[in-house]
Amino acid sequence: MDSRGYFVKRCAMMLAGILFISICVGCYRLSGFGVDAFTCMNLGISGYIGMSFGTWQLIMNIAILIVVFFTVRRCIGAGTIVNMVCVGYGADLICWLVQDVLHVQTTLPFRIVMLILGCLFAGLGVAFYMVAEMGIAPYDSVALILQKWAKSKIPFHFARIATDVVCVLTGVIFCLVSGDSVWMIVGIGTIINAFFNGPLIQFFRTHVTEPLLHGRPQEQITFDIMQEKKKK
Repeated sequence: MDSRGYFVKRCAMMLAGILFISICVGCYRLSGFGVDAFTCMNLGISGYIGMSFGTWQLIMNIAILIVVFFTVRRCIGAGTIVNMVCVGYGADLICWLVQDVLHVQTTLPFRIVMLILGCLFAGLGVAFYMVAEMGIAPYDSVALILQKWAKSKIPFHFARIATDVVCVLTGVIFCLVSGDSVWMIVGIGTIINAFFNGPLIQFFRTHVTEPLLHGRPQEQITFDIMQEKKKK
């Protein structure tokens, strides 16, 4: 595969990953079993101030992006911008279609299906997004910023756990203050996301996204040789 075709494939995978992440967030919200940590915080705050989830998430992403620009600028790419703009509004669109257009009844079986789909699309979306290597979401950079600030004394996974805990606590506090139901943003879905998202991402990267991007090993070897020749 030539370099142009490889770039086009990476772009397509980046966009697919962001679409899957939007579906993931929408499914988590429709399940009513809790959402991921960053979504939890943004839902809590947006509900408190009376702003749409998509708009508030965009504001938060812009604020974090400014910090990322001055700390771990290498994490910024085209995928960063598309992610921060599209995921929140994409999730809003999915919830609107299901609840207001299709008027789907949120029965327990429906909520369970949404929870399962949310988990699967979370792992699949991030796997597509990461393998494309076209920038990561601003929130995903926060743990890297903490790690850099601590001069690598704090391992990445501990830094990520810390940011997730802070986000969940923030979302819960704003939910309680506004009188909304905490269990709509924190629940079994939050726990499942924390424990199973990593393994699912690794599974999809190994068996789906990396083979899809690189194809046969020989194709990747050829591409690597081509890149080395360009550097000389």
